[in-house]
Amino acid sequence: MSEPALDRDTIVPFIADIFERRGADSYLGEPVTMSQHMLQGAVLAERENAGEELVAAALLHDIGHYTSEFGPLSDESHDDNFHDEAGARVLEGFFPPVVIECVRLHVAAKRYLCATDPSYFGKLSAASIHTLGLQGGPMNEAEVAEFERHPFFKEAVRVRLWDEGGKDPEMATPPFRYYMPLLQRVVDRHMGAA
Repeated sequence: MSEPALDRDTIVPFIADIFERRGADSYLGEPVTMSQHMLQGAVLAERENAGEELVAAALLHDIGHYTSEFGPLSDESHDDNFHDEAGARVLEGFFPPVVIECVRLHVAAKRYLCATDPSYFGKLSAASIHTLGLQGGPMNEAEVAEFERHPFFKEAVRVRLWDEGGKDPEMATPPFRYYMPLLQRVVDRHMGAA
């Protein structure tokens, strides 16, 4: 598969097409689909008046599950199970650093919260507990200190909380196309400044 030619005018429609075609995919044992999960994250961010960049990050945090849609990520890439890093790489160049880093750090933020918030582990779904083990478990003290040095760690924690909240089969959300103008504004602001 050849890598798609994407630019500031095509990236948002391209992502919308992925949501349209792949959004009904199962979400790793959760009671919602992938698109329901990501759209719910965006709704939760909006409810907190998070700002357009964080709404975009909440919406796109799991885009790494669809990286095969973007063509090979590198000459060595095969099936990349590290969806956080893979998602950040496919968005680089189109979205601002806060969006990229929230996508990149949302798994680390779960590990961080499990280490620093005694009540957080009790909020995890069974599937999220299972993946926590695969992702390295709660951070140790050195990992916590390193995570807190990241300039966007607080934003990544917020995205993680919306991520965990976005697993409600009863929550109504707007369709992805509702968020397309917001995503395009975020891309245009970033690429206009680039």
